[in-house]
Amino acid sequence: EGIGGGEARIAVGVAGGIGLVAEKRSALSKISEIYDRIAFAGVGKYSEFEDLRISGVRHADLRGYSYGRDDVRARDLANAYSQALSTIFTQQPKPYEVEILVGEVGEEAGRNEIYHVLFDGTVTDEHDHVAIGGHAEELANAVQAAFQTGWDLPTAVREAVKALSTAEGRQIEAEQVEAGVLDRTYPRRRKFRRLAEDEVATILAG
Repeated sequence: EGIGGGEARIAVGVAGGIGLVAEKRSALSKISEIYDRIAFAGVGKYSEFEDLRISGVRHADLRGYSYGRDDVRARDLANAYSQALSTIFTQQPKPYEVEILVGEVGEEAGRNEIYHVLFDGTVTDEHDHVAIGGHAEELANAVQAAFQTGWDLPTAVREAVKALSTAEGRQIEAEQVEAGVLDRTYPRRRKFRRLAEDEVATILAG
């Protein structure tokens, strides 16, 4: 099953940026905004990845205040997470039971960044799509088989939920789905938007 048990998160490139989809088993959010163009998703022990999320927000705010908002980058944040998790893994009696994704939408198509950080601090630079958590290999294969460059957000959400349902061996309904998007076309500085339940339901019904 992997870290997070059956829970999984999927990040996938879409026409406007990056779509993020998770199975929702409680009211606790697993997909969040970190900064203007950066989002975060985690699996594993909620208190641990929530601690990492909060520290990431603080890190980004401090860097943006000290240098400039455009100097806050997902790559630097992923490296900071890597160092923190590596230190915990090597120096603490018990490592964190987490995997996290850090995504940044680029100003142009093809410039998105997605980083996958493991519990021991290992970082991988992902392209187009990535799945973490339970059934990650089956999910990744399912998304890989279906993926097409330039998917719109509704298509990405539908295909991600289809992959989750296949891996879980059961139909995942709209109310069990958490989804968000980093969209470069938004006119505001902050590019993250969480999809409302009725929007997810409409997408899946379509």
